[in-house]
Amino acid sequence: MLKNLFKPQSGVRLGDDLYAKAVSQARNSAFYTRLAVDDRIDARFELYTLHVLLLVLRLRDENTAQGQDAAQAVFDVYVSALDHVLREEGVGDVAVGKKMRKLGEALYGRMNAYEQPLRAGDAAVLAEAMAKNVYADPQAPHADTLARYALTTRAALAAQDFNKVLATPAWAEV
Repeated sequence: MLKNLFKPQSGVRLGDDLYAKAVSQARNSAFYTRLAVDDRIDARFELYTLHVLLLVLRLRDENTAQGQDAAQAVFDVYVSALDHVLREEGVGDVAVGKKMRKLGEALYGRMNAYEQPLRAGDAAVLAEAMAKNVYADPQAPHADTLARYALTTRAALAAQDFNKVLATPAWAEV
């Protein structure tokens, strides 16, 4: 019994690895140069959320216990990373709960705003959500391009073998 307590959890490692890959892609400088995403913490949060969601959707779409577990692991690592960032910023234990609740609501809201148009392949609705959330400008000229990128990535991940997604997700060109 104690042996299992100290045994590393493979799902956590998988979640850490996939989350790191999502973050790496979200940090691609082309988002900030070519697509004019402001290099602000809230805009980075939006790109991280988008990339985590793209992975979570692909993993869930596998419709297996392994896919569900992998999707949950990535999501759990993301939430844990948000908590960690707050603590690094000096937010005290008492306030972390309140701030995490706000971040959780924002995360849930973004995932709801993006999931339907991603599943439906609706670039116009997705671009509208991206203009509002990523660019904070309903007339953002690059929101359409970012929406097309997200839809292209969704298709690339869907076409990729599950084990290849786990090893190296197929992100679209930015």
